[in-house]
Amino acid sequence: MVIGSGAGGGTVAQELAPLVRDGVRVLVLEKGPRFADDDFTGRELEMADALYQDGGAFLTRDGTMTLAFASAYGGSTVVYTGTSLTAPARVIRAWDVPGIDHADLQARSAKYTEQNNVHLLDETLINDNNRLFVVGGRNAGYYVEQFPVNVKGCRGSSLCNLGCPNQAKQGTNRVQLPRAERAGVEVVTRAEVQRITSDRTLDVRVSERSPGAKGAPSEWAPGDYRVQAHIVVVAGGAIGTTSLLLRSALPAPRSLGHGFTCHPALILVAEHPGPITNDVGHPKSYFVDHAESERFVLETCMYFPFVTAKSLTGFGATHSEIMRAFPRLQMILLLACDHATPDNRIAVDRAGRPVVHYRVTPQTVDGLVRGTRAAARIFFAAGARRVHAPADPPLIEASDAGRLDERITARHFRPGSLAVSAAHLMGGCGMGRGAADSVTDSWGVVHGLPWLRVADASLFPDSLEINPYLTIMALADRVAEAVRRDVAALLG
Repeated sequence: MVIGSGAGGGTVAQELAPLVRDGVRVLVLEKGPRFADDDFTGRELEMADALYQDGGAFLTRDGTMTLAFASAYGGSTVVYTGTSLTAPARVIRAWDVPGIDHADLQARSAKYTEQNNVHLLDETLINDNNRLFVVGGRNAGYYVEQFPVNVKGCRGSSLCNLGCPNQAKQGTNRVQLPRAERAGVEVVTRAEVQRITSDRTLDVRVSERSPGAKGAPSEWAPGDYRVQAHIVVVAGGAIGTTSLLLRSALPAPRSLGHGFTCHPALILVAEHPGPITNDVGHPKSYFVDHAESERFVLETCMYFPFVTAKSLTGFGATHSEIMRAFPRLQMILLLACDHATPDNRIAVDRAGRPVVHYRVTPQTVDGLVRGTRAAARIFFAAGARRVHAPADPPLIEASDAGRLDERITARHFRPGSLAVSAAHLMGGCGMGRGAADSVTDSWGVVHGLPWLRVADASLFPDSLEINPYLTIMALADRVAEAVRRDVAALLG
């Protein structure tokens, strides 16, 4: 039984498919729907509501940060931009998980780099927004790198975060899941696992497709089911997996839910004198990595009018002024590299719904401040007239480019005073040495429950500091290998 179909669940499904030939039933349960190609219209509010949990408006407990994660066949691989980086060796060493070796993860990542057609984009798909980032970054003295992305036949719609309308992005919905299904793996969509019991029974609720809703009906009739499993692999994402285990009647390690990290992010924009192309071409092609030295990563990006408007600091005239300049806006996404702290965790309320407790630490605020200053330097070095950033006032004119350290300070980054979001959700079921310090071992086996495995970003014991997609797949590949190794004993 595999719960979830994203980078983790889709990978496990493909890697367990050979067991079907031996008479083993492999079943994938996915909470979200299966979308047809023509469901992806590119309309911002329509697609956000269809693809994202809570329409992309899932909030932390104190309401200061938005967490974005998809609910669909293919999970968040349907809505991310395809950026595919391998984990830094220093981060894996710092995790200090016995049995996790960087060279092994690198080799497994390379396997999925090939499967999912990861490569550097051709120059024809590089738009003005990305070119300005390269020019500005280099002029400002930063080392600018190009993102490898997992696309095939990209037509530059720039709609990656709303699901690719051209079927170019090679997520698990395009690669691993179809392969698994062709080999006999069963996938049931609109199927939410509500709890798992100690006798390996899953309580599953299959939802009916609402009239007019996007996506196909479930493969099963709507209703409640009790499903018996020999082996359960949970891959519902950091929030989905952790909340499921918390509300299940299972003996859980005491660290369950702890170690949540998420790369708090800001969308930063700058106005140029003339129009620039941002809504054509691939939106995320270059980055600047200062994670180790200054706790931030900068990435090119393109966000749509509603998301941009809600993400910018301030209200009133200055906000309206910058939004009226939308066709002339250069955009940079700032990711702050946070680290696990005792207070940042995933819990559940009395109804079993996930609740994320998260406070931005002073160190993370420092990363946001440093990253905002760096982004402003890049904007101005690329020729921007003015930059919109957390400051007072939020519009910084080019004449103030030499006063960025004075204009952009930590006092403007108070929780609740700016729109912070996050999409790289990690931790909650961290790997480690034993039940005293972790939830699983290095193979994703939950301590004390050899039939229960975890295979997603909740395994990360601390922040990865980069886009996590390939590392999730590499860890899921390990989990599937261990299941194949142990299947005879667990079925017996």
